[in-house]
Amino acid sequence: MAAKYFQYWYVFILGILLALAIAWTYLQRTIPQYSITSLVLIKDRKNAPDQSKNAIFSDVAALNYSDNIDNDVAELRSVSLMERVLRELSLEASYRVRTGLRDRELYRKELSFELVYTSISPTAGGKMLAISLDKPNGFTVEYGGGRRAYQFSELVVLPCASFRVVQLPKGNADAIGGPVQVTFLNVQQTAGDYVQKLTVAPVSKQSSVLSLTLLDSAPERGKDVLNKLVEVFNKENVEDNNAMASNTIEFINKRLVNLEGELSNVEKGVENFKHKYAVSDVGSQVNQSLAETSNYNKQIADYDVQIEVLESIKQFVSAKNEQGSLVPSALVGQDINLTKLIAKYNDLQLDITRMLRTANESNPLVANMRALRNDLRLDILQNIQSTRNSLLISRKSVNQKAGQSGTRLQQVPTVERGLLAISRQQEIKRALYLYLLQKKEEAGLSLAATISRSRVIDPAISGEFPISPNRKSVILLALLLGIGLPLSFVHIKEIMEDKVLLLRDVTALTSVPVLGELVHNATNNPVVIGQTGYSQVAEMLRHIRANLQLVTEGEDSKVLLITSGSSGEGKTFFSLNLAASLVLAGKKTVLVQMDFRKRHTAWGTGTTGVADYLLNAAISVDDIVTISHSVPGLYVIDAGLTPLHPSELMLSPRVGKMLSVLKQSFDYVLIDSAPVGQVADALSLASYLDLTIYLVRYNFTRKAQLGIINKLLINGNLNRLMLVLNDARKVNAHGYNYYGRNDLVSNKKS
Repeated sequence: MAAKYFQYWYVFILGILLALAIAWTYLQRTIPQYSITSLVLIKDRKNAPDQSKNAIFSDVAALNYSDNIDNDVAELRSVSLMERVLRELSLEASYRVRTGLRDRELYRKELSFELVYTSISPTAGGKMLAISLDKPNGFTVEYGGGRRAYQFSELVVLPCASFRVVQLPKGNADAIGGPVQVTFLNVQQTAGDYVQKLTVAPVSKQSSVLSLTLLDSAPERGKDVLNKLVEVFNKENVEDNNAMASNTIEFINKRLVNLEGELSNVEKGVENFKHKYAVSDVGSQVNQSLAETSNYNKQIADYDVQIEVLESIKQFVSAKNEQGSLVPSALVGQDINLTKLIAKYNDLQLDITRMLRTANESNPLVANMRALRNDLRLDILQNIQSTRNSLLISRKSVNQKAGQSGTRLQQVPTVERGLLAISRQQEIKRALYLYLLQKKEEAGLSLAATISRSRVIDPAISGEFPISPNRKSVILLALLLGIGLPLSFVHIKEIMEDKVLLLRDVTALTSVPVLGELVHNATNNPVVIGQTGYSQVAEMLRHIRANLQLVTEGEDSKVLLITSGSSGEGKTFFSLNLAASLVLAGKKTVLVQMDFRKRHTAWGTGTTGVADYLLNAAISVDDIVTISHSVPGLYVIDAGLTPLHPSELMLSPRVGKMLSVLKQSFDYVLIDSAPVGQVADALSLASYLDLTIYLVRYNFTRKAQLGIINKLLINGNLNRLMLVLNDARKVNAHGYNYYGRNDLVSNKKS
């Protein structure tokens, strides 16, 4: 099997060389991509320190810890966040220089100049220009087919942008060696491209550590982008927390101003009441009675504080709030449902504010988010009303109990009862004032703390070698294609090839034995075997002669018919050279040309031949036998004139008489007949033959024509049928492995 592929060695070499050339071109033209990685710890609430002992720090922690790691992954991969990163890094353009077959990215230290923009057109994305530092104190700009020289710091005004070129320290500028191509970027589109190349994933299911991986053609730029991404992520979270804390402080300050006035009025009322009735101390006479109602008063005070807070939040939420203010959720207290609603409202308000940074008021997404915010406002108001009604019912119940207890104080003087009423109002206002002061301090502490929500474990690190394209994989793939495609080509070619190419093509289709093979005759000489000299064709003829003698040893086999399936398979060449080989072996040989349909001037010098003999009884066998002028010692008989009906002429009884005379005079009688696959001339000679040699020519005889051989064998039309394979070349590999064989090739099928 390997031989059929080896004969196409040049195809494999060409395929491998071509595949390697394509791989080399691909590697030279493809811009390499580097992998930049970073590890970031997200501070989630379940792993946060226990702040239960200090309510203030508990509220501060709530502003700085994550509840859902998936939300943080989505935020890190958001286009708006990446767009802010690119703008803060001033990545409005890319810089490339031509090196070999590809462009090489330049970044920061590799540049000897910097562009300071004064304006960039919104449609500048994709516009390109070339800057060449080809002057001592200036540079040249090529844009839109034009070329102009400038001095450093001179304003360059183009349709797409206006900027100044500032010269920097040399850096690696000496290694650039050509103009720098500047391409203006569409920041939003570039941000989307970076997000596609960014991978953010937890290192494990139970971990809050995120692995960030970014692909970039400039490693230093990739590291800057990844580090800035984490920085901006923390910055936006701190800004959101600070916005909520600032809004809470502003709201509390307004309420404190009102409460200070109300508390001052109540205290003045107590003072005036005591002056009016000259009361300085309640006395021990009512202490026992008041102890019973003290607990009720405390409960009523608590309810009043909660109702007052709800009323304040209701007023804030009821007002039209289009400036992006946040609802202070820290005042709600223990109402979990209301806290969640306010948190959703604030998150949506932050999203609207963030969206308005890059979108306008008419954006449909902004309108939808505002509609959701209005729905949440109605839910909050409904929840506040429901909670307030519940508090009023509870307060009414406690008031009834307090009234029942108050009947026992009927003996207390009117002055005492009035003082108690005023003191109760004073206690309510003071409790609410202290509560708001505490919340203000908590909000101020969270505003001052500015705790980032994440911590960088490993800053951005770039791999030393590019991960794309993978040189080993590309070369390996090229080698596989360079070998696989020729293999497929040879296999398909063999499947579709309908001509005989190999010896096994013959042995697989017929059981007729192979007498031998002949290689291609590279010379124009029709006789390749002589007394002196050496050639491969001659040696193979000697092998065929030896095999023929082995087959006919001890037999009186003198008449040999040489035929083929069609014209052009080399039977005449073989007949002449086999006869020459027998002459060299000392055998008296005559070569008879009985192909009346084709003239062969190489047989002899006369024109009288077999056809003349068969048609004219006056001509004897001796009259048509001549000496060959090509092969000394060889006798030949020409075909003679061309008859009108060759097949009928072959049925003449004079054919047998002629062959009988020749058998008595010669050791071997070789008959070169017409192709048996085309005409029936040769079949007319079957009764006179001792052995038949059938010529099959490599790269010429079709496999379907081998069916003629099987038909001849089955029907027994020709005696002792044997094959000779002619015109073997390098593509017919078996022919070149056959040189040293003297045995007859048997085709007996197992």
